[in-house]
Amino acid sequence: MSGRLPLDGIRVLEYAQYVAGPFAGLLLADLGADVIKVEPPTGDAWRRYEPFAEGESRYFYSLNRNKRSVVVDLKTEAGQSASRALIRGADAVLHNFPADRARRYGLDRESVRNVNPSAVWCCVSALGSEGPESELTAFDLIAQALSGLLLANAHVSDSVPERAGGIAMADFTAGLLAAIAVLAGLVARGDGEALGLEVSLLGAALAVQTQRFVSVETLDRPAREVRREGPELATDEDLASGARSRRAHDELEPYYRAYAAGDGFLVLACLNREQREAAAGVLGLEDPWAANPQAPPRNGSERERRRELVREFERRIGGGRAVEWVTRFRSAGVPAAEVRRLDQQFEHDQVTANGLVQAIDHAGVGEVKLLGSLFKVDGSAAPPRRAIPALGEHTEEVLAQCLEREDDPRPR
Repeated sequence: MSGRLPLDGIRVLEYAQYVAGPFAGLLLADLGADVIKVEPPTGDAWRRYEPFAEGESRYFYSLNRNKRSVVVDLKTEAGQSASRALIRGADAVLHNFPADRARRYGLDRESVRNVNPSAVWCCVSALGSEGPESELTAFDLIAQALSGLLLANAHVSDSVPERAGGIAMADFTAGLLAAIAVLAGLVARGDGEALGLEVSLLGAALAVQTQRFVSVETLDRPAREVRREGPELATDEDLASGARSRRAHDELEPYYRAYAAGDGFLVLACLNREQREAAAGVLGLEDPWAANPQAPPRNGSERERRRELVREFERRIGGGRAVEWVTRFRSAGVPAAEVRRLDQQFEHDQVTANGLVQAIDHAGVGEVKLLGSLFKVDGSAAPPRRAIPALGEHTEEVLAQCLEREDDPRPR
């Protein structure tokens, strides 16, 4: 790689806390943007989330490398004046404030446009800026609950809905969407006013359900109308129904699932007939339903024969070692993999070879290993340019640069 990253020379102001906005800022920073993290005097709340030392949190580390931290108190006139100076020198402004607070702090679209018409504006809202719930405070769990995503991982043993793996899917998806929005705004900039873009946690939670969020109205609307007569909120019966549906699907599906081998777990991921037939062949089995294993059984007898086929997959795989099975399946052209733990990824050859783990020396803590850049540029993943910033570490440096820019008579 030549050393130049795609967003070199682009300055992004990140007025955001927690996950979605900072993740967007992280992605932009990894692509070379100068991301200025504008924090209140108390700092991003994520600095204090499950700390292992005073002001030191793994959660904050994960989202804030390659950024500079500036402390600005937006509740004061002096702070808002400093914020306007920052905005005048910015190419993009990213925030996740509720609309009323954004207006109060001069971060709504019109206020930013009045200060710097060429700055791309991007807002990560909770539930969208319009509609009866637009003013609600919401985090990932709220978005997952209101979008139906929280029910998508139902299990028979669940007494209440739970997030799949405890993962903030709405937050991280919204961060990805926000980064895309900022990039689109930068591409679209011309001589006129820059675009204002918005994404939401609610939209992000629906986005990860795209394949399910499809209604063939002649088929699906009547059933929806019947359900609409009941309560508007999901109940234990909805949870149980989802779990039953998932179990009914999984118990007849031998090709896209995990298995227990004699020494650990592996997965098969066959998405076409050739792969399925090859997988069955590795096990010495034949499957008359390999063309469409998700088709509903025609009768109880077929259901039982298909269940028995799945049980035979389980028995045969359970009698061998996971890595040996994976080798045999892959040799037959079957997508297969052993199941690894997350902590194994810090040293795994495949992960490190692609730059997906990077080490940073963090003051007072020592070496911190983090997810590396997700982008390869000219064949290489760029190493971190900056460590995780201390609160307000770059305030004087950045504000001095703003004054230099304002005194520079050259056009920008």
